[in-house]
Amino acid sequence: MNQSLDNKKEANKTAIFFVIKLLFFYFLFSQGNLFMNSMMNEGSSYYNAYISTHFNYIQGLKTALIVPAVWIIKLFGFYAIHNEMDVMVVAGPHLRINYSCLGLGVMSFLAAFVIAFPAKLKSKIKLLIYGLMMIYILNMLRIVALGVLLGYFESQRENFAYHHEVFNILVYIIVFILLYYWVKQNNTPIVKSETETKID
Repeated sequence: MNQSLDNKKEANKTAIFFVIKLLFFYFLFSQGNLFMNSMMNEGSSYYNAYISTHFNYIQGLKTALIVPAVWIIKLFGFYAIHNEMDVMVVAGPHLRINYSCLGLGVMSFLAAFVIAFPAKLKSKIKLLIYGLMMIYILNMLRIVALGVLLGYFESQRENFAYHHEVFNILVYIIVFILLYYWVKQNNTPIVKSETETKID
C-alpha cells in the first residue's frame, strides 16, 4: 500500500516537473523569438543594427520559406516574383510573409515539449529535427497553396481571410498527433524503473 502511494507521489512530482519545464521553455523560446524579432526590425524599441545584419535568423527563415514556394508556384504556370517578405503572383495574389506566418510559435511549443519530456536524448533530437522540418514544409506548402488557389480562383479570395487561423489549428493537430505517438513509444516512467530496481 505504501509502495503504491509512493509511486503515485513520485508520478505526480514527475508530471508537475514536466509541466513546469514545458511552460518555462515555451515562454523562453516564444518570448525570446519575439524579442529577437524586435531587435532585427528597424524602428522597433530594441533594434540593433549589428544583430540585424549578422544574426537575422528570422529573415533567413522567411527567405527559406519564400524562395522554394515561388519555385513551386512557377511550376503551376504562374509568373511569380518575390522580395524579402512578399510573394507576388502576376494576375494572382500578393502574399506578405510576416513574423506570425513563420510558425515559430508552434516550433517553440514542439521544442519545449521535447526538452521537458523525460526521454532518451537520441529520440528527442530525432523528433525535434523531424518535427521542425515537418512544420517548415507544411508552412511552405501553405504559401504555395495560397498562391496557386488564389491565382486560379480570384473570385474566392475573400473566403481565404482566415487561412492563418486554419493553418495554425491544422498544424497543432498534426503536432499533437505526432507527440502522442512519440510519447507512447518513449513512455518508460521513471517510477516504474525505480520500482523494478527495488524488487530486484
